[in-house]
Amino acid sequence: MQVKVIAFDADDTLWVNEPYFQETEEKFCELLLPYLSRHTLSQELFKTEIGNLKLYGYGIKGYILSMIEAALKISNNTISNETIAKIIQYGKELLEKPIELLDGVEDTLETLKKNYKLVVATKGDLLDQRRKLHNSGLGKYFHHIEVMSDKQDVDYSDLVKRLDIHPSEFLMIGNSLKSDVLPVLGIGGHAIHIPFHTTWAHERIDHKVEHENFKNFEKITDILSLFQQ
Repeated sequence: MQVKVIAFDADDTLWVNEPYFQETEEKFCELLLPYLSRHTLSQELFKTEIGNLKLYGYGIKGYILSMIEAALKISNNTISNETIAKIIQYGKELLEKPIELLDGVEDTLETLKKNYKLVVATKGDLLDQRRKLHNSGLGKYFHHIEVMSDKQDVDYSDLVKRLDIHPSEFLMIGNSLKSDVLPVLGIGGHAIHIPFHTTWAHERIDHKVEHENFKNFEKITDILSLFQQ
């Protein structure tokens, strides 16, 4: 690889994220159990969330609105103000979750920063992602921060152009095959998948990825073997 820039996804690649959403979903379902089964409540929330992506994008604020909308639909608009207030409280608690770095992240960034430009390329709400990056203490390692509305081929092409490099000089590292790997391979870049123990259903794919520019590692420190002189 003639890589000049190494980009990292943020949520569930640098720090813990999805388990916090799952905890919030559990509280949402517990709150609405008088209406439907837990499984059906979870399905209704997911359906609402996916339907709203084109309007709200990715992130906690859109998730809060989707929880309220789903609750209104599930209850046929009979949900109480107190219940809506509780849902908003759950969302605020999600926004205030502490940053828990994943094992080996800082050591990996410290090593790679010596020879490469490092970039954060993540989806989500701009304010929230910048807050998390600031609170993580990792900002000093990164040359550029890109909070993307989506992660399609065109989004990565635009990022590569802004970085003034060829796609073959770009390496993306993340936990989502759908968002961090396939579109990067699609534009001629390199990608590494580092799985997280739980993945949002929207980010899952049902086929194996095989490509000459793709590698899979169990943990983030394993990637350093690629860059040893």
